[in-house]
Amino acid sequence: MTDLLRPEHFERQTEAMLAQLKTLVEIESPSTDKASVDRLSAALLPALTELGAEITIDPQTDFGDNIVARWAAPGGPTTTGGILLMCHLDTVFPLGVLARQPWRVEGGKAFGPGTIDMKASVVMALTALGELQRSGRWPARPVTLLLSSDEETGSAGSRALIERLAAEHALTLCLEPCLPDGSLKTARKGIGEVELVVRGRASHAGTNHADGRNAIHELAHHILAAQALTDYSRGTTVNVGVISGGTRSNVVPDEARASIDYRVPTMMEAERLAAWTAGLKPFLPDLTLEVQGGLNRPPMPRDALMAATFAQAQAIAAQIGLTIGEGSTGGGSDANFVAPLGVAVLDGLGPGGNGAHSEREHLVIASLPERTALLASLMIGWA
Repeated sequence: MTDLLRPEHFERQTEAMLAQLKTLVEIESPSTDKASVDRLSAALLPALTELGAEITIDPQTDFGDNIVARWAAPGGPTTTGGILLMCHLDTVFPLGVLARQPWRVEGGKAFGPGTIDMKASVVMALTALGELQRSGRWPARPVTLLLSSDEETGSAGSRALIERLAAEHALTLCLEPCLPDGSLKTARKGIGEVELVVRGRASHAGTNHADGRNAIHELAHHILAAQALTDYSRGTTVNVGVISGGTRSNVVPDEARASIDYRVPTMMEAERLAAWTAGLKPFLPDLTLEVQGGLNRPPMPRDALMAATFAQAQAIAAQIGLTIGEGSTGGGSDANFVAPLGVAVLDGLGPGGNGAHSEREHLVIASLPERTALLASLMIGWA
């Protein structure tokens, strides 16, 4: 226990952490703007260099570049049996939103776009690593920090890197925000995205109605069928969230689209929905149906490995005076990609707060030293 770091080790660093967080929040970094995310990366490179990291830039064309920072175990290699920390640099907020949602601190909270999702987590990681170095408590195993650039849009440019790095490590710590009560996230649903595209034949709705093939009519059948796939008893939800089609009310529409989101707790449920999409055919004659997309993030179930991983984290937390719970969420994270690999993973290690992805997004400042202490102690104490 004497080797672990309690929250009071970091309380005196809270102001410095907030100052660093303010700097990061004020560098806007929407996923869809590569140059902006790369500016944030560039701002972090000096801090990583100061910490003695071996830095690799993973270049991307459509998204910001990913950063991999490695520290070898004392006298050992930079891989094998190590700990992987995962943060993402991108946010959901478009450029310019900072003018409407500026950084501010009031009532024990810090507000601003990306504060908890997840720039405060980047600050936590840097602070924890710095304290481990200064206090001579560096873990007896290698540590890697991944700063990815496209989590908010599905991690298309970073998934392969995430899976490769996770497979190299014994433990992955994902610094997504905790649940509202401070609990870790030990189960996440898998996420799928499907777009249905129907094509028919346009005609004048008044004079040649019979010659048309109404794409919206066809799509309506599939919308009802999709919604019926929701099964609350299994924990599966299907949501037709966006529909489009047609040009004018007096024209039989020749194209219609529906964007569908689905969330599944198990791969069995994912396979049920995959079978539905694979079997889709037009209801009406002389129309075509195209299905795009599928499962993006596999489920992260609370299996035996997850239960054992959480139990060890809970015991370490207790040693530094913290009580942590666990829970599940319908949202996804990069931890979803790690769980199927059979690698121990903990998610929701980030700070407390609320309002992510909205103008209400905020960090509970008091959570910073506690969550940073937990992160540092997990790195030190992991068996």
